[in-house]
Amino acid sequence: MREEIYWLVTCDVKPGKFQDFTEAIEPLVAATKAEEGSLIYDYSVNDDETVVHILEMYRDSEAVVSHVTTVFPQFAERFLDGVDITGFVVFGTPDAAAKEILDGFGSTYLRPFSGFTRKESLVS
Repeated sequence: MREEIYWLVTCDVKPGKFQDFTEAIEPLVAATKAEEGSLIYDYSVNDDETVVHILEMYRDSEAVVSHVTTVFPQFAERFLDGVDITGFVVFGTPDAAAKEILDGFGSTYLRPFSGFTRKESLVS
């Protein structure tokens, strides 16, 4: 069984807030990159800069709990000043502690039933 937990967050950018949002997430991205259990933290935006998707992957449920309770709260207010979260789909099998935290984002859960993760491709 895979221990990695990952998710795709969909956000609507508030009118006129994309530049402010990009500035707000710079320190969040840096702090997340420093987390040992953080494997992927990737922001993408559509052409008219109105929708952002965030792909995040963590080593395990413990890393999820650490990120969401320790790192993200430092930046949450500025993050939410720029966007509204409209979707939060979690992949993997988070433990009860991680799931309790992720439930607060209105998460939808999908559990793996086939496939693989090529871990060496995650190292950059």
